[in-house]
Amino acid sequence: MMVIIVRNKHTRHEKRLPRIIRLLRRLRPFELPVTHRHNSVALFQGGKQFFEALFTAIRSAERTILLEYYLIRDDHIGTGLARELTAAVQRGVKIKLIYDYIGCLETPSSYFKHLARQGIKLLPFNVPSFSQGVYWFDKRDHRKMTIIDGALAFLGGLNVGDEYAGGVVGNKSFRDLGFSIQGDAVGELEAFFNETWSRERDNISVLEQAKLPRQAGSKVGDAAVNIISGGPRQRRSYIREAFQVNIASAAEEILIATPYFVPGPRIIRSLLRAVRRGVLVRLLLPARSDVPLMLVLGRSSYATLLRGGVEIFELEREILHAKVMLIDGERTVIGSANLDQRSFHRNFEINCLVDNVQFGGQIRELLLEEIACSRPVELDIHEQRGVLIRILERVVKLFGWFL
Repeated sequence: MMVIIVRNKHTRHEKRLPRIIRLLRRLRPFELPVTHRHNSVALFQGGKQFFEALFTAIRSAERTILLEYYLIRDDHIGTGLARELTAAVQRGVKIKLIYDYIGCLETPSSYFKHLARQGIKLLPFNVPSFSQGVYWFDKRDHRKMTIIDGALAFLGGLNVGDEYAGGVVGNKSFRDLGFSIQGDAVGELEAFFNETWSRERDNISVLEQAKLPRQAGSKVGDAAVNIISGGPRQRRSYIREAFQVNIASAAEEILIATPYFVPGPRIIRSLLRAVRRGVLVRLLLPARSDVPLMLVLGRSSYATLLRGGVEIFELEREILHAKVMLIDGERTVIGSANLDQRSFHRNFEINCLVDNVQFGGQIRELLLEEIACSRPVELDIHEQRGVLIRILERVVKLFGWFL
């Protein structure tokens, strides 16, 4: 059943402001993110649409292309990306690519050697170094980002691979989302890329959440954007705090889609508090996963949430990989971070908070369509799961921090 929300923005802000102030006082964030106003934000509702737009933008690049990806496959989409980048280099565009070494373990080294021979500057993130002990193994650059000429950025949950682009048939296809930004916010994304490049290449110690100057650029749209960068070098988890603050601000509705759901007690308490103050909370989670243990771990939280009034739906048609939260139909948290402990504490992530009713409306329509086609999780049926599953949940929970 579709719930119609009556939008009274003034009343909603009156309800929201005291909760935000109380939470900010409790969290005492190190630094509030800069709000970039007057950006243009476009949603790509699937991988095919996303990569078509990305490749078109690469063809139009005139000066620079910066890419940062957790996973790049040597398949149809990966080959297409290499071809577009090669053509860009040949017309004089300068290109830098950061890729996660562990994430690309299955990608043949010949793929990256070919890019290097074309003149593309490469930086493998976190190459094994046993001088660091086991710490190197647990670090990941989980960002997915391309920046064209410092003016247009592509982000979201999509890695570079056929399964993300709708090029895989059967039950291995991923359901994902991407988006693009034009405007002043792109300058901050470029600054974070350059910071990672300098730190990893030159071993320069840089404070991740460094204060970035405000840039006065042209007004290209009416979307306000905050960039939330997360990483293990931070004093606290800015990614988790952004989720908490926005959950606490909700007055009417929270919609969340995430593939890996290990939220921890703080996020669970935030969701339950939202329900108690009358907010409709719906979670869209996967019925199948490329990491099956994450399903077991995520489902161990279902009973607490369902008893508290949270509605849970599992997407069965495809493997859910989209990472998005929508607050009151107008504020969207979207990017590379999952609602799990790895994204909160150990991955380098990029999320964007987009405050725009039109963009939020597109997200809401899409999520409600996916929810309508998904299987609702009922508490009584969930409680009938077997003893072995319950034991497995407890065992996996012991190692949940490392998944």
